[in-house]
Amino acid sequence: MRNEPEIKNCPSCGNFFNATGVNDVCYQCSQKEEKRFEEVSRYLRRRENRAATVEKIVKDTGVEQDLLYKWVRKGRLQPTLFPNIGAPCERCGELTTNGQLCKSCMKDIRSDLTKFEAAEEFKDALDRSEQRTYFSKRK
Repeated sequence: MRNEPEIKNCPSCGNFFNATGVNDVCYQCSQKEEKRFEEVSRYLRRRENRAATVEKIVKDTGVEQDLLYKWVRKGRLQPTLFPNIGAPCERCGELTTNGQLCKSCMKDIRSDLTKFEAAEEFKDALDRSEQRTYFSKRK
């Protein structure tokens, strides 16, 4: 099944655009974001700015905090190169460098999923045991 383009409103400017899954904003806003990314990239390449926090980058460059978080989540700003950059965990808000959830929340969700799967297996086993048919001997 092909991923068909979908007409959406750009969340930045409100104009219509074909959303293909590559960009989440229209072409014009995408170009503006790219210019902002180049500005931030130049800022971070300077030795004295490599350890800058998100707040400092926002203050010094004027780029929106959400845009920085978007670039971190997409892997464009790598925390291995810039150790004080991250995005808030979608569950608890703690700064994370690996996607949308922090390691602690990922661990909790995996644990909950394991418990849920075990409960489902127990329920299925119980259902199977109750479905047995017993025959009595006829005389």
